[in-house]
Amino acid sequence: MTAPPSPPTHRRRPRRGSGLGLGTGGHLIGAYGLLGLTALLVLVFSLALPRTFPTLDTLDSILSAQSIPAVLALAAMVPIVTGAFDLSIGYGLGLAHVMVLYLVVEAGWPWPLACLVVIAGGLVVGVLNGVVVEFGRIDSFIATLGTGSMMFAVTGWITDGGRIVPGPQGLPPAFTDLYTSTFLGLPVPAFYVLALAVVLWLVLERLPIGRCLYVVGSNPRAADLVGIPVREYTVCAFAASGLIVGFAGVLLAAQQQIGNPSVGLDYLLPAFVGALLGSTAIKPGRPNALGTLVAVAVLAVGLTGIAQLGADFWTVPLFHGGTLLLAVGLAGYAARRRMRTGAFAARDAPAEASEPPPAPPPTAGSAP
Repeated sequence: MTAPPSPPTHRRRPRRGSGLGLGTGGHLIGAYGLLGLTALLVLVFSLALPRTFPTLDTLDSILSAQSIPAVLALAAMVPIVTGAFDLSIGYGLGLAHVMVLYLVVEAGWPWPLACLVVIAGGLVVGVLNGVVVEFGRIDSFIATLGTGSMMFAVTGWITDGGRIVPGPQGLPPAFTDLYTSTFLGLPVPAFYVLALAVVLWLVLERLPIGRCLYVVGSNPRAADLVGIPVREYTVCAFAASGLIVGFAGVLLAAQQQIGNPSVGLDYLLPAFVGALLGSTAIKPGRPNALGTLVAVAVLAVGLTGIAQLGADFWTVPLFHGGTLLLAVGLAGYAARRRMRTGAFAARDAPAEASEPPPAPPPTAGSAP
């Protein structure tokens, strides 16, 4: 007697336009389109400004001038991973750089100790922001705007509304070398940015804590159901952001060499533009460190080219504002496309793979 034939398995072919039916071209454009735009801008400005733009001086200027905005953009990116926004980073940057100069110039502290204390203070401020947001149950926009305003008040209290100017002897050369020195012919701050981006990339993409942070940002309720402590991870994200802001404040103090209580606010908008626009590159649909670097590169090349073309001063906020709107729109589109692709993949999967697993046998005391 022959065994009855097994029932045929029907596999549906991927629909045209679904996530499985698309080639790699769309993914490559989404992931590396911003990088291609950077190369295109470099080419356009090099052709338009052949004597000034494609030079080593321009490269050094971009790497040096954009290092602090890049560090602050990475700081803004970390809370965004968890679905929160830290609007206090601009105020924190101003407070951090003023505190460094106050401790070195007014209090006479050794500059290494002053830098460490300010970076540790940034960590404490980040933790407080996270506690206010998560345990105080206050929206991150409102909470960080409130704490940022308080930090701005502390900055004004320390400086008495004026500037902190070093004496005739100036600042220690070893301290200013943190920003002004070079390595392999390139500005040292560029290597700080690269090292920080690599660390954040490894943490977010390769370590379990990074995967948990992404789960918290995509679906906090689901994260809580699978046992991920949502509050603790969100506080950790704010703490990391505050730590990076403290480091950015040290770099800003070494660059400015004068304590200006209002300078930090100028970096707030570029930081969020870089962080949000970066979520459309490399890993479209979610914030990531390398995408943030690419976004900062686009902004740096664009602003440098516009400045060399002789544009008026008002073009800078116009460029940042327009790019922010574009970044938010592209980030939302990338996130929706990512979810739609996942839905198509689940719908077009083989039928046998989508069948629910068999129910477990009833245990003692359960209803039949």
